Amino acid sequence: MRKRSIISAGLAAVVPLLAGLVALTGAPAAAAVGGSGPYPADWETSNSLQNHTIYRPVNIPSVKLPIYVWGNGGCSANGLSQANFLREIASHGFLVIANGGPNASGSTTSQMLTQSIDWAISENGRQGSTFYNRLDTGKIGVGGFSCGGLEAYAVSNDSRISTTTIFSSGLLNDGDDYQLRRLTKPIGYFIGGSSDIAYGNAMDDWGKLPSGLPAFMGNLNVGHGGTYGQTNGGEFGRVAVLWLKWRLKGDITAGATFAGSSCVLCSSGWQVQRKNLVLDGSSPSPSPSPSPSPSPSPSPSAGTEGCSATYTVQDQWNSGFVASMTVTAGSTAIRGWRLTLTLPSGAAISTMWNGVNSGTTGAVTVTNQSYNGNLSAGQSATLGFQGTGTGAGATVTCTAT
Repeated sequence: MRKRSIISAGLAAVVPLLAGLVALTGAPAAAAVGGSGPYPADWETSNSLQNHTIYRPVNIPSVKLPIYVWGNGGCSANGLSQANFLREIASHGFLVIANGGPNASGSTTSQMLTQSIDWAISENGRQGSTFYNRLDTGKIGVGGFSCGGLEAYAVSNDSRISTTTIFSSGLLNDGDDYQLRRLTKPIGYFIGGSSDIAYGNAMDDWGKLPSGLPAFMGNLNVGHGGTYGQTNGGEFGRVAVLWLKWRLKGDITAGATFAGSSCVLCSSGWQVQRKNLVLDGSSPSPSPSPSPSPSPSPSPSAGTEGCSATYTVQDQWNSGFVASMTVTAGSTAIRGWRLTLTLPSGAAISTMWNGVNSGTTGAVTVTNQSYNGNLSAGQSATLGFQGTGTGAGATVTCTAT
């Protein structure tokens, strides 16, 4: 069982602080029509969608606009909180709707994201609407920053949503992990590195994603505040546009930023991990260990024990690391598994996901959770943990139970 008390308390404390900050500094750095895309964009409001801010190209192009709905940092009701970032997305041919009115006060809820989707679909079908037959209602994305990311998680099982984007956020409580298990559409994480207060929670969520779910994890060392207030949303704005162009417009060139053997972000300042990403019919993308993590060190158990296991350090920093393990059933189905994990001297487990650990240092026994013990022949389950010290040099063996 994972414990998030320290991280949760920190994020819970920062949420109201962020809400206050965005309310005081809600006017964007550049409030004029703009964005780097081919369709200069601006924001507006609608009497039929109160308490929201709508970003769109000033001159709507003939090509239909996919829809992107957004939860603000701090769950702030100021729809201009991340204005530069959202206007940048709109300028590339998207209808973007943020929770909260322009410079409004108070807080928002996840239901407001659903209201945005309902409104956009209705406007697309309403004669006389600015958006009549101008929207691609089959391509809808949801996203949010910090507390807004929690709002995005809450509605991500809406069957109309094509992709979820989580910016510097992660679930605060184990009781909310059902939101991860029900994910079926591609998800992208964009986190501010190990100094981001949401980093631990985001990595915890990453380790609990359903097997086979297409997923991207990108960490840029900018901290929790991101780059939203920079011109055109800075680097976060750039990668958000590329992810949405790939997932909502089918732009394979944009997709090469995240997937394929020539993944652009994999050789940039980002620390990247990938799961099940396929670019234009290619094989699923591997998940390289971000520098300076050591190379994966697989530790297969004997085949006669019914299962094998591998261990990989996914991220390493001065005082800690994140590691993942994969358990794979042998030639016959198994009903449970037990790992013997031997950690190097000085290393200790602080948070475990998708497994139950007995002990935290030295030789540690890890058993399956109730939901991932039954594996058919050749099937795998993933688990992992955040630890202190250095993760390199650990070994793991597996026994079927």
